[in-house]
Amino acid sequence: MKVRDLCLIIDELAPPALAYPWDKAGLHTGDPDADVTRVLVALTVAPETVAAAKRRKAQMIVAHHPLIWDPLVSLRRDAPHAALCLALAEADIACYSAHTNLDVAPGGVSHCLGETLGLQEMQPLLRVEQASQVKLVTFVPPQHVDALRAAVCEAGAGTIGGYTHCTFSTSGIGTFRPSEASRPFSGRKGRLNEEPELRFETVVPAWRLPHVLEALFRVHPYEEPACDIVPLENGIPGIGLGMRGTLPSGLPLGEFASHVVARLDCGHARVIGDAKRKVKQVAVIGGSGGGELHRVPPDVEAVVTGDVKYHEGLEAQHRGLAVIDAGHEATERPVIPMLAQHLRTRATGVRVYEYLEPPLFEVRTK
Repeated sequence: MKVRDLCLIIDELAPPALAYPWDKAGLHTGDPDADVTRVLVALTVAPETVAAAKRRKAQMIVAHHPLIWDPLVSLRRDAPHAALCLALAEADIACYSAHTNLDVAPGGVSHCLGETLGLQEMQPLLRVEQASQVKLVTFVPPQHVDALRAAVCEAGAGTIGGYTHCTFSTSGIGTFRPSEASRPFSGRKGRLNEEPELRFETVVPAWRLPHVLEALFRVHPYEEPACDIVPLENGIPGIGLGMRGTLPSGLPLGEFASHVVARLDCGHARVIGDAKRKVKQVAVIGGSGGGELHRVPPDVEAVVTGDVKYHEGLEAQHRGLAVIDAGHEATERPVIPMLAQHLRTRATGVRVYEYLEPPLFEVRTK
């Protein structure tokens, strides 16, 4: 397979359009047309990651965290990050990142974290703009509706949960007066025409709308197809930041924190809240979720995340929200086996290795 093939396989799982606008996800180094027979999946690209890729003779690294975040101003070997990028280039190792798109995609980072902790009945915690939907409405001659439906649905429209090709049509009469410069599909120029039409409507993920409109204009018989694009309040199911679920049986916060530490093998966790308080409604935000605590619904009793700042924790405490800060790396690490398995299933003939880097911070008791 080629590097670009592997990128497309990852995009199936976490479409790039789901990334936040400020993100730097994507292919950072490498030739898209280079062959790949071995790939290393990791959380972060560090010198140890590159060394592990070289040991396994991997031609590509698939990471969660982007390799290049801020623009490089030089390529000096005495600058650590520039030296890392040079090492990848010299080893001819491609590097691809699925970052915030993997955070919000169905089955992504927080879903894997929730599964690891044993949460049940999981659903997205916080709505994100990337999950917005629109209703697309157009008007088409009855004999062309089947071709239109096939084209727009193949481009990404008309999906509701487990159902595809979901559309609705009603009949009516359209009117139009073509100018002398026009090329009408039907009717006569210079006069008001009446034609039977179908009002055709379907739902479209907002991020897929350009593709769907391209498909619509490609097959629509009219010279100037009329379209209505209506924003919808209901988002795309399964897409969101973080997950919420229930513990099979409630646990005191202190016991649940010990469970989190054991399941994530993170050595320790910072806990905000009464250790004896029983919690059952739990949310998880893999990675850096401290800045989102103020958005957590009031019926959630505890949140597992990382990188909680002092004032963020203080506000959560005042709200009565228990918080378990298990660290950025530990709360994202469960996604690596899932990402690797996705590649093993879809990337025929490619050997996939997992690299779980050691924790950045060492736990000391004295």
